[in-house]
Amino acid sequence: MIRVASYNIHKAVGTDRKRDPGRVCRALGALKADVVTLQEADMRFGSRQSVLPEAQVREAGYDIVPFHIRPGGIGWHGNAVLVKHGHRVRTARALDLPTLEPRGAVLAEVDIDGRTMRVIGMHLDLSGLWRRRQVRSVIAHLDACGEAMPTVLMGDLNQWSSRGCLSEFTGHPHYRLLDTPKSFHSRKPVSRLDRIITSHEWRCEATGTLENAALQAGSDHLPVWADLKLHDH
Repeated sequence: MIRVASYNIHKAVGTDRKRDPGRVCRALGALKADVVTLQEADMRFGSRQSVLPEAQVREAGYDIVPFHIRPGGIGWHGNAVLVKHGHRVRTARALDLPTLEPRGAVLAEVDIDGRTMRVIGMHLDLSGLWRRRQVRSVIAHLDACGEAMPTVLMGDLNQWSSRGCLSEFTGHPHYRLLDTPKSFHSRKPVSRLDRIITSHEWRCEATGTLENAALQAGSDHLPVWADLKLHDH
């Protein structure tokens, strides 16, 4: 069993309008995930430094997947990936997406318990037309990877309805959309903006979010998680 999670940390600014990286890192620790994709993990302007100190991320139980895009930043257009201590990152790279505004995706391949999984983290556009184009681009990137392996795609898709860009996944024979909890707004969740999609090799055992109210206040989004097993395990 592995746990994956996705969390738009809103640059560590919580519902109290205070920037508190420590609170976000405590939430990450409470998730106890093997792999986490983050959105809005770097500052948007200036040198685009990470909003999370590496020491606090490590204290929460994670290593930061290196993308080597800019000094002091941990992601690409705010997208970052964390892995539990002890898991080995085989490869990692940023993905260019068709875009109207600054958006992107990241890919990592991670060895966990003797198996390699592929992870995509993404934060999609506010425009429905561009979201569809971006999902198609992500799927094309995966198709071009060559080696097939169990895959999880996670992130803030900015899709309010159950249709739109989600149909690019639900209509695809290789991927399925998990039934994750409502995640936005964290004070009173009304929408499933944050999503987890898996390839057909995975069986989902459970999904959920944080139950701790103090930690829920760390962002305007709640994290979402899923416990997964491979069908042959």
